[in-house]
Amino acid sequence: MIRKWIEAMRLRTLPVSVAGVITGCASALWQGSFHWVPALLCLMFAVSAQIASNFANEYFDYKNGIDRKGREGFRRGVTEGDITPRAMLCATLITLCMAAIIGCSLLLYGGLWLLPVGCTILLFAIAYSAGPYPLSHHGLGDVAVVVFFGIVPVTLTCHLQTGGWENIATLIATSVATGLLAANVLIVNNYRDMDDDKAVGKRTTVVIFGRRTMGYAYFLSGIIAMGIMMPMWFELPLWALSVPSIYLLAHVLTWRRLVHSCGAALNPLLGRTAANLLIFALLLLVTIALQ
Repeated sequence: MIRKWIEAMRLRTLPVSVAGVITGCASALWQGSFHWVPALLCLMFAVSAQIASNFANEYFDYKNGIDRKGREGFRRGVTEGDITPRAMLCATLITLCMAAIIGCSLLLYGGLWLLPVGCTILLFAIAYSAGPYPLSHHGLGDVAVVVFFGIVPVTLTCHLQTGGWENIATLIATSVATGLLAANVLIVNNYRDMDDDKAVGKRTTVVIFGRRTMGYAYFLSGIIAMGIMMPMWFELPLWALSVPSIYLLAHVLTWRRLVHSCGAALNPLLGRTAANLLIFALLLLVTIALQ
């Protein structure tokens, strides 16, 4: 049973939320500030919010008839009968409460203005799959990922350590770049599930625009992400250019496999895309620490 819950957490995708916080820490360190307590709290909040969103996605997709048995993607515990819908709903609510408690502790570092921000984050964690207009069912999942796995975690993690909004243009560029790389994970997921999603009326961007177009979108996201971070690269030592170079090499290799794979063969590329983002974030942090 423990294994079923671990599968429901979708560990392969959790590096996405971790990477956003690490990139935020790198941005704070670049500004000459780093505090491990708020950084750790941001990490715990981001991961718990993503797990809650993953649980909610499994529960509400089952409830709305989106998932079916024998799907190409990773096994869905509720759909396959491994986990009861009630248990998954309870797990979603418990994880949301955990994220809320962790988020409240961040008020000590950022102030009360963080309260509506945290509530919005948790609301959208559920709105991704639930509500009268689920974002993931109407081609808005990619936008939500850019915002809530890129812009929000990077900027807030940085602000909670620096206490200000210095170098805001570069910070925004870094956060958008992180969001674009995170959105590629969703593209792989939807690329694999296009036929299943189309059959049940779930309009992801891959269903709307097709695999060919979104394959190019995957490729361009990586290129654009590295490009908009150029101001930071130029302010770092010349050897720091190895970071985008390493990422782009891994990105292109993953993209080539993406456009030549289908069905379950895409499952490893989901984790690889998330790992590419995490490795990029870690390399960025190490590079700034060593400059």
